[in-house]
Amino acid sequence: MRRTGRHVTMLTEGTYPHVHGGVSTWCDQLVKGMPEVDFHIVSLTGTGREPVTWELPPNVSRHTSVPTWGPTPSGRAPYGRARRRFLDSYERFLLSFLDPGARADFGEALYELAELARGGRLSAALRTESALRSLMWIWSMPHLPTAAARPTVHDALTATDLLEHALRPLGVRIPEDSVAHAVSSGLATLPALAARKLDGVPFLLTEHGIYLRERYLGYRSAEQRWPVKAFMLGFYRELNSHGYRAADLITPCNQYNRRWEERGGADADRIRTVYNGVDPHAFPHAGPEPDVPTLTWCGRVDPIKDLETLLHAYAMVRAELPDTRLRLFGPVPPGGEAYATRLEKLAAELGVTDGLTFEGRISEVWRAYAAGHVVMLSSISEGFPFSIIEAMSCGRTTVSTDVGGVREAVGDTGLVVPPREPEKMAAAALTLLWDDERRLELGRLSRQRVIDRFTLRRSVNAFRTIYQELAGLPEVYEPTVETVADWTLELRDPWYEKVATDGTDW
Repeated sequence: MRRTGRHVTMLTEGTYPHVHGGVSTWCDQLVKGMPEVDFHIVSLTGTGREPVTWELPPNVSRHTSVPTWGPTPSGRAPYGRARRRFLDSYERFLLSFLDPGARADFGEALYELAELARGGRLSAALRTESALRSLMWIWSMPHLPTAAARPTVHDALTATDLLEHALRPLGVRIPEDSVAHAVSSGLATLPALAARKLDGVPFLLTEHGIYLRERYLGYRSAEQRWPVKAFMLGFYRELNSHGYRAADLITPCNQYNRRWEERGGADADRIRTVYNGVDPHAFPHAGPEPDVPTLTWCGRVDPIKDLETLLHAYAMVRAELPDTRLRLFGPVPPGGEAYATRLEKLAAELGVTDGLTFEGRISEVWRAYAAGHVVMLSSISEGFPFSIIEAMSCGRTTVSTDVGGVREAVGDTGLVVPPREPEKMAAAALTLLWDDERRLELGRLSRQRVIDRFTLRRSVNAFRTIYQELAGLPEVYEPTVETVADWTLELRDPWYEKVATDGTDW
């Protein structure tokens, strides 16, 4: 089928158009910036009851919500020969991430499961007693590390349930005359992978945060037993690396992400860095600073933003400059209420509640940056954060943690400190608050850096060109089984898991 580059299926997970934040802002910019392109938005959600919080422009012809934790699909499990074919595929699928020595092909097994998912029968098949028995004997094999943990039937039921929910997007069909654009790695790539293999649909992958690293961080505090955590992280690792290898083009938003992707098996020739951009007119120079020393932060109130470190740093700044205020702008997403309460309790324990304000979402975001002398970022994981380049466009200098593409964004126009070190964050903030001349000069350089490098027009035009290129892509790349096995084994080394959890760079 002929493609024109004017039909794009955008695949999101937990972001656009349901949640406000950096990735959602990027999606909205891209869609509105190409009114000539027809977009179909496929959003992976929780229950399916999440409201649409963004006003979708006219060129979004369709929006499909895929609830990964909604009602169980109604299809029937296969039987007879179809049941035996499923068990063969499923066991090879399990071996691909539970037993590296088996050298089973994750992608081949995944695509066989995709065909079952498209028929509406995968969820029921995964919940059969036969599938449960397959998992029990595989991860109890004596030579596997999971065997020493003595996985129980309850562990197997838990792992199967998590996997079944994770694989639900595999049955989503993408129009054959479109380009599939997954805006994160992980589960959002499942429909794109299936469409590329089974229907020849070009697959574009854009990564903002490092999806796999964030899964490692998230499972640190998960309540499941170790065999279940190892099971799910193994699945995410293989899915992530397979997506890197299979994508026709990968567009990281910074060089830091590019290094992860190359390490994960992506062909360097199929990676093209496209920086996020902002409109300098929408984020104008903020003008005069407030009368009282003020630090501001803008974002989603979420554990990955590590606002505990920011509060500790603020307490240290207050010890030196008692009049300093901290203003936090941004929404508490559904499910984040407990985290917000924890932050309020921490502020009370630190004795800083009188100078701290949680101000919620703000419609004119530039005002959040204008409200302070210095804009802070304390995250433990980021891609190329909008809050930083937006603040820079407003002529405000920044103190940011050295994660993801932050250093690429800031350059020499702000101060960058290690994550989870409030003492260094406080020292950097005080350095800028005490030195008016330096702070104002860095603010001026910050805005100029955005104008020179990170404009919205440049970013949107890059993706317009990419869509057109992919629509005319003449060939489909398929890595060999031997190459897949080599990459799979490389990703199991201890270095990779260490970097995923502690943030080490290379």
